[in-house]
Amino acid sequence: MAHEETVYDALDHAHGGEGQWAFGTGFDDPLAGVDTTIPDGVDAADLGAYCLMLGDDALVLCQRLTEWATRAPELEEEVAIANCGLDLLGQARLLLARAGSCGVLGRSRQHATDSIPDEDALAYFRDPDEFVNHQLVEADGGDFAQTMVRLLVASTARLALFVRLRESRDPVVSAIAAKGVPELTYHRDHAARWVLRLGDGTAESHRRAQAAVDAVWPLTADLFTATDVERRLVEQGVAVDPAPTRDEVRDVLTMVLERATLTVPAWPADRPSPGRAGEHTDELAPLLATLQGLAREHPAATW
Repeated sequence: MAHEETVYDALDHAHGGEGQWAFGTGFDDPLAGVDTTIPDGVDAADLGAYCLMLGDDALVLCQRLTEWATRAPELEEEVAIANCGLDLLGQARLLLARAGSCGVLGRSRQHATDSIPDEDALAYFRDPDEFVNHQLVEADGGDFAQTMVRLLVASTARLALFVRLRESRDPVVSAIAAKGVPELTYHRDHAARWVLRLGDGTAESHRRAQAAVDAVWPLTADLFTATDVERRLVEQGVAVDPAPTRDEVRDVLTMVLERATLTVPAWPADRPSPGRAGEHTDELAPLLATLQGLAREHPAATW
């Protein structure tokens, strides 16, 4: 009887029959075809740190969105949330790969085998205090309304940055931003439609939407104060200062909330982001434990 190839055989044959590390080895270089030369006058450590900030925001929010798999209110929404998560995962992979190419690996490489790609080492083998994401993306998702309000805020703020980052002097950051703009536009618009639907819906959906806004709004305080790394890179034409995007972001969010018949809370005073300094809420550690558990349990696993 002829051997019938299984899906597992096909996966193995795709890489010449060699066992592949379970968390990434054997897949295409995410930066293949992109000029990775660091621009003249730009400090590699600063560039790597900046990409880590943007990459961690995407990775952590992606993980939060995956918590809604099988829990969304509609089957179509399962697909939509998954697509948003996959977009963010793609951005995270590119940005973490760029950070790795700049030498920003730290303790993550000490805990990972040499065969593990840089982006996987950074995703799976850093501890919570080594992550530099905003606290906005790590906060518990709450109910569906809170998840949509958080996605609206996060995607609006990130889109404002990415539109400007398309002009970055770093070719990798510029390419990632150009790819990310249409993705983030969809994320923002999708979340906005849900906030409108919930806010201007039933009494119960309105109540939940307002509670979601009230819970998320204090976390916007962290979004518009640049770190020292960002300031240096802004001067070199690589990064974007988030402060000038403040009014644009607030105008979009105010417009959506008012059309949704929701009350816009008072805007909190801007402050340096604790997350950018590695200071996180208690909610990040269990989230990362879920994300990193398999890789840490079997750091050299192959399939």
